Amino acid sequence: MLHPVLCGLAAALVMGAPVAAQTFANPATPGVTPSPAPATPPNLAPAVIPALSGLPAANPLTQPTPAVPVEMKKGQLYLSALLAPHDAQPIGKGPLIWRVFEEKAGADGRHKLVLESKEAAPALALPEGTYIVHASLDLASAVRRVTVSDQASSERVVLNAGALRIVGMLGDQPINPTKLQISIFIPEAGNSEAKLVVARAKAGDLIGLPEGNYHVVSTLLDTAGYSGTQQAGVGNKTNSVVSADLKVQSGKLTDATLRHRSAVMTLKLVSTPGGEALANTSFTILTPGGDVIREMIGAFPSLVLAEGEYVAIARHDAKTYQTTFKVDSTLDRDVEVVAK
Repeated sequence: MLHPVLCGLAAALVMGAPVAAQTFANPATPGVTPSPAPATPPNLAPAVIPALSGLPAANPLTQPTPAVPVEMKKGQLYLSALLAPHDAQPIGKGPLIWRVFEEKAGADGRHKLVLESKEAAPALALPEGTYIVHASLDLASAVRRVTVSDQASSERVVLNAGALRIVGMLGDQPINPTKLQISIFIPEAGNSEAKLVVARAKAGDLIGLPEGNYHVVSTLLDTAGYSGTQQAGVGNKTNSVVSADLKVQSGKLTDATLRHRSAVMTLKLVSTPGGEALANTSFTILTPGGDVIREMIGAFPSLVLAEGEYVAIARHDAKTYQTTFKVDSTLDRDVEVVAK
């Protein structure tokens, strides 16, 4: 016959009624005190099996279900830039750089770069949201906060700047931009080269600059011959230097033409006028005041010199010879030093 408590439990299970917690005691045994039931249910979690790495193996029953990636909606953003608010046409060329950042800064206080474009008028596909757009044209720049939605939108950013374009000339011919080194300075009282703002501007390019006064220096580079142990003269600065003071106005393009006056001189040490050039000769070119312009080695080295008068000193077989000569702009010629 079943114990009355067990009969009640069986009836509850059949009827589907909730079962109250019960405390069971062992049948009375002479000399044995029944042990009380535990206050909390026993741990029914499955056993943990050590993994090969020494870490507990993951329980597949308790692992979170991987989130299914949700494709973010994107909108189309069209960007363009103006030098000034009254400009009718946006900037169509030049070293214009667009950078798009997240609006919210990270823990380090920086805004994450989303994308970058060097197109003058880019069309960008971006997830919906708010962004910070930065446009720069050399030293000129502007920042705009934009919102991207599921509808295409356009933004015009005003740089409040002007543009400068420099062209170098030698006589009536333009100088190859690779043969010019152009530097742009912000002048101060008594110092025209107080602050260097552009070190290697390229002739012919649009250079974006905030409105203001600038000092421009153009140096002709020597690609004609030897300079000491450096061959081909590539990148050697010459004494042909032209400078100009310019004013850049917002929304306007300033064209500046800088005219160099120089020529290529080829040096020779000869035994008689018109004779063969003597090899293993070292040359030093000086101004009439004694300032050294260039030192060169070779049978007939060439160099670019600004218009003016010079002294050429030639050394060969422990003997020294010299002559004076004049440079006329665009008149390339030979300079002979006669060994006598």
